[in-house]
Amino acid sequence: MKMILLGAPGAGKGTQAEILSAKLGIPTISTGNILRAAIQDQTPVGLEAKSYMDEGKLVPDRVIIEIVAQRLQQPDCAKGFILDGMPRTIGQAEALDHAGVKFDRVLSIEISDEEIEARMSGRRVCSKCGASYHISARPTKVEGVCDSCGGTVVQREDDKPETVRNRLTVYHEQTEPLKEFYQNKGVLTTVDNQPTIEATTKVIMEALGI
Repeated sequence: MKMILLGAPGAGKGTQAEILSAKLGIPTISTGNILRAAIQDQTPVGLEAKSYMDEGKLVPDRVIIEIVAQRLQQPDCAKGFILDGMPRTIGQAEALDHAGVKFDRVLSIEISDEEIEARMSGRRVCSKCGASYHISARPTKVEGVCDSCGGTVVQREDDKPETVRNRLTVYHEQTEPLKEFYQNKGVLTTVDNQPTIEATTKVIMEALGI
């Protein structure tokens, strides 16, 4: 099964991608990871991407698409894959089409902006060991102190309310239109976010007919 996971930042795409990858026996392709790997392996397209990053510029869609297309040709993708974090725009989706990359299913995890803001603004991380917490879902035993190492627990800049709202605005403007793009291709399935990770996985598996 060749699939894309769509959803707002903080919707749980990464978590569900990991679970589905294990259940279906297909790799999760994260654009961030394969970009870093291409640079580390010093492939021609990886070196081109590095030249943009070294200058503090965004890596162009053309280069990202080429790196993704090369990764999808690897043997472990023969039975399928899950694309996480790509495409982010209609332009990227069209470029994947032109590169001959086709998808069986596109899953969109539906969750309200209010819920995203509550979820992300409540996240905390240990500044020392990196352990993750949440002020309501997974609080520390002692407020502000990491259970694992005793380090100071802080809120990341990315999780501050104003930053979260900005990221949601970008999502609605640039990424959400992909739902209609894939709806028109007849491959979109929307899944309502559930109260727990397990319940969301169950609904996704049912939507996939597994």
